[in-house]
Amino acid sequence: QDAGNHTLLIEFVLSGLSSCPELQHLLFFTICLVYSMTLIGNLLICMVTVHPTLHTPMYFFLRVLSLLDISTATVVVPKMLVSLLSEDRSISYLGCVTQLYCVVFLAATEWYLLAAMAYDRYVAVCSPLRYSAIMNSRACLSLVLLSCCSGKVVSVVQTAWVFTLSLCGPRRINYFFCDIPPLVMLSCTDTSRYERQLISATVLVIFTPFCFILLSYTCIISSILKISSAESRHKTFSTCSSHLTVVTLYCASGTLIYLQPKSTNSQDAKKILALIYTTVVPTLNPLIYSLRNKEVKEVLIRVMSVLMKK
Repeated sequence: QDAGNHTLLIEFVLSGLSSCPELQHLLFFTICLVYSMTLIGNLLICMVTVHPTLHTPMYFFLRVLSLLDISTATVVVPKMLVSLLSEDRSISYLGCVTQLYCVVFLAATEWYLLAAMAYDRYVAVCSPLRYSAIMNSRACLSLVLLSCCSGKVVSVVQTAWVFTLSLCGPRRINYFFCDIPPLVMLSCTDTSRYERQLISATVLVIFTPFCFILLSYTCIISSILKISSAESRHKTFSTCSSHLTVVTLYCASGTLIYLQPKSTNSQDAKKILALIYTTVVPTLNPLIYSLRNKEVKEVLIRVMSVLMKK
């Protein structure tokens, strides 16, 4: 590489979702609709879960999850919508650093929060008599703060490592937001060591909580099978299955994106997975939890009826 290729990058250019001009307006309206559904759905979950009948740890965690989903979509989608209607798709160096930090922080925090939610379900099913004592408000807040602190550590380390790589021309990022895989593609030095580190981080952030979640649900399912009442078994499993569905969606998309950071052949596929992870999954979470939860549906109907009267 000659010296001219190692100029300091002060901004990047995002390629966006598609280079086809005919698709830009269709993508804009589709993503705008999905983003609106994300905001409305998750805000409703936040409103519903403060209802007095839903003052339990599970709904507290669900409210935090909804706030994280809103934040994740908001960090990525508005910039993407602007780029779909504008020819200027540039993002400043500082803007790119900030966006990457926020995306990694929110994603890592959600994973640790999902593990905390699995622990909550484990205590509720396997130790129901001690549930109130173990999962008190202080314990719940501590788990949320621990999730945030863990997410912050992961985000600081990953963001710092990415931007210590020698990023040289071209400055075009083949993605619709600043994320680790497309930024690694811009490096003009050997990134094999960083890729091994990223795989280790992926295992730490995704597979460690996932294994904890699987262990929790193994114990939960074992306890559910011992319940004599078929109705009680169905109710307990229905609550847990919502959480398992969300975990599966996050695990599938997250691992496929980050386990092969510098794979050029799968870059378009990664765009789709990233779109699902940052835009579609936050929209599905309120639907998954509300449609499969009788208590949430009942309160949601009450809230909607009150809003309609106003």
